[in-house]
Amino acid sequence: MSTPTTWQDMLSCVTVGTDDFDLSTEVARLRAGDLGVGAVASFVGTVREWVHESGDATPSAAPHEATSQPVMSLEHYPGMTERSIAELIVSARARFDVRGVRVIHRVGPLALGDQIVLVAVSSAHRGDAFACCAFLMDWLKTRAPFWKKEISAQGSRWVEARASDDAAAARWSGSDAHGDPA
Repeated sequence: MSTPTTWQDMLSCVTVGTDDFDLSTEVARLRAGDLGVGAVASFVGTVREWVHESGDATPSAAPHEATSQPVMSLEHYPGMTERSIAELIVSARARFDVRGVRVIHRVGPLALGDQIVLVAVSSAHRGDAFACCAFLMDWLKTRAPFWKKEISAQGSRWVEARASDDAAAARWSGSDAHGDPA
């Protein structure tokens, strides 16, 4: 297992903001100068079409084409959100033998096709990289202090947590998906 560090140390691994990111640039930064890296696992979440409660799908100019019209808005509590993610990274590093972690989460208005989140993990071996990446993503979906609003022609609505996300997170802490991620 890797040596756990403090959440203050892990803040440098976390970015929350409105700017987009480039996957290859972030992976290159994660691997830079570390010849012990044998695996990198990453997850990129994007804004997809969804069906509104009225039965109408989110707007798009054509199938498989992104538009610049916001269909989602994400809010967070600055400072608290970054600290929560950094604390999660400390828990992940104690749980998995990883060499590096990078989490980027966007906030503000987002359009179809926009990138929302990046979780990237480097390790000596693929198993720890995959597992750590899944652990981090499951926690981000269920515990990170973000609030998501879907926007459509019919109006907007705050999105509630999904039972399937809670079930995915529960595998890391037994049956308590809302317990500590450690």
